[in-house]
Amino acid sequence: MDRRFAIAPMMDWTDRHCRFFHRLMTRRALLYTEMVTTGAVIHGDRQRLLGFAAAEHPIALQLGGSDPAALAESARIGEGFGYDEINLNVGCPSDRVQEGRFGACLMLEPKLVADSVAAMKAAVRVPVTVKCRIGVDDQDPEEVLFAFAAEVRAAGADALIVHARKAWLKGLSPKENREVPPLDYAIVHRLKDVHTDWPIVLNGGLASLEQARDNLGNLDGVMLGRAAYQEPWRLIGVDPMFYGEAAPVASAKAAAAAMIPYIEREMAGGVRLNSITRHVLGLFRAVPGARAFRRHLSVEAVKPGASASVMADALARVVDSEADMSHIAA
Repeated sequence: MDRRFAIAPMMDWTDRHCRFFHRLMTRRALLYTEMVTTGAVIHGDRQRLLGFAAAEHPIALQLGGSDPAALAESARIGEGFGYDEINLNVGCPSDRVQEGRFGACLMLEPKLVADSVAAMKAAVRVPVTVKCRIGVDDQDPEEVLFAFAAEVRAAGADALIVHARKAWLKGLSPKENREVPPLDYAIVHRLKDVHTDWPIVLNGGLASLEQARDNLGNLDGVMLGRAAYQEPWRLIGVDPMFYGEAAPVASAKAAAAAMIPYIEREMAGGVRLNSITRHVLGLFRAVPGARAFRRHLSVEAVKPGASASVMADALARVVDSEADMSHIAA
C-alpha cells in the first residue's frame, strides 16, 4: 500500500459523494471513509453505510469500536465490501465517542487496542491500521506514544497514522481538539526513527500540499484533512507533487464538470442534490465567479425539484479563463 498521501477520515464530510469527487482530482491518494461504528456495521444498513464506487480505490474503512470480536466481524464485513484497508479510530475525542468507549479514550487502554488489532488481523487479509493521537489529557507523549506504538505494532498493525496533537477528553470540544492542543510533528519523526521498517504517517494541521511535502521527511506518508475538504482544488496537485504523475484533470472547472454525470446518476437513484454539491463549495479560490458559484449552489441545490442543471448553471458563473490552481499561493 502506497501511503505517501492520504485524505483523512472526517465525520459528516468524507462520505461516498465526497470521495468520488476527490478521486476525480487525484488517482493516487489513499481515501478514507467517515468513521463507522461496529454497531452500525453489524446491525445497520450496510449498503448505505459501506457501499462505494469502484473508482474510489484505493480506499480504507475506518471503524469505531472497542470490542475485539465486534471489530473483527466488522473488519470481515468491510473486507467483503472490497475495502483495501481497515483502520481503527483511536483519535476522535467527542463525548459521544467516549461514552461508547472508543476513539481517543482508547489511548488510555493500549492493551485493548492491541487485542482489537490482533482480532482484526486474524479476521482479514487486507492491512489493518490504527489512527491515534500523541496522547490524551495529562499523559506524557514521550512515554505514551512510543509505548502505544510498540504495543499495536506487536499486535500486527500494518501502519500507524498519528494526529500530532494531544486530545483533551474533558474541557475541549471536538473542534477545539483539532485546533487548540499544540502540534508536535517532531515526536512523530522521532517515533519513525525507532520504527524504521514500519509505516508511519503524519496527520494534523497540515494546511497545504507544500507544507505536507516539507514535513514528510523520514515518514512514509502525510494525511490532509480540513485543507483537502475545504479547499479541494489543492488535490489537483497531489499526483504531480507526490507521485510524479499528471493530474487526472487539468483544472478545478474540469473536475466540477466531471461531477455532472455522477450527479445525474445519483439523483436518478433518489439522492438529493445538496447531499452531493455541499462537498464542492470550496472548489474555486481567487477565481472570478467563485463567490457566485458558491452562492448559486448554496441557494438553489436545496430547493425542491433541484436538478443537475443547478451544478451546470453554477459552473457557468466561473470564468472560462480559469486554469489549473497550482499557481495560487498556499
